[in-house]
Amino acid sequence: MATLRDLGLSDYEERAYRSLLDAGPTTAKELSATSDVPMGRIYDVLNSLDQQSLVRSQTASRPKKYAPVEPQTALDRLLDAKKSELAAQREQYESIVGELQGELETTDTPDETFWTAAVGTEETAELLVERLGSASEEIVMCLSSQTPQLFDIDRYGETVLDELVAALDRGATVRLLLRRNLVPALPEAIGVRYRESLSDHDRFQVRTSDDITGTFTFVDAVETVVEVPHPLDRSATFGVIDLTDREFAGSLADTFEPRWTEADPLSI
Repeated sequence: MATLRDLGLSDYEERAYRSLLDAGPTTAKELSATSDVPMGRIYDVLNSLDQQSLVRSQTASRPKKYAPVEPQTALDRLLDAKKSELAAQREQYESIVGELQGELETTDTPDETFWTAAVGTEETAELLVERLGSASEEIVMCLSSQTPQLFDIDRYGETVLDELVAALDRGATVRLLLRRNLVPALPEAIGVRYRESLSDHDRFQVRTSDDITGTFTFVDAVETVVEVPHPLDRSATFGVIDLTDREFAGSLADTFEPRWTEADPLSI
């Protein structure tokens, strides 16, 4: 059950405000009795509610009386205060991340073989997006429509594209090789972004070919995210393996490059 404490009030502040709603204009002493807020705390509580613009005071009366602002007004003010607090926290955390990005570094060219795996559509998409975010030099993606379940294009397509654009902003080059009949399945929003901002980018290239049977991604010529087809259904994806191995990436690139050379530039 929701309470005013969820919006930042203390237990005493909520008791006092609710009692004011029931009693109407009242003195601090009377409010202490009806709200069960100790007399030694009631003035601090009322001052806090006043600073949050949740009560009004009649200073001319003796003793001084207090009245609540209307509930909708109070809720709006508490919500606005929470939004401002969260925005300030977000700026603080973004500043911390900005400082740490220059401090936390990984090895530029790992030579030790390492692999991990993900199973399931959501997990494979998250792993792919994560690894794209690590690219600093080059991303090469080869996508075959024979296995479209690697990631849900409608759900994750723009997220993947965002990571490719971020890689471009970091100075990396991006090459996409698509099986030709995959192009019509791309969401219109992706086509619009490609035509408006990426088709003429000097480090972003897209080509199409019918000679594609698998799906994989190179990251910085050392890491490969490779699709694992379902053992009982070759048209479905079981999962992906993310392998850091320069020799394996190089051997796969030797097969990829001739197909890239023979592929046609994308036209949409």
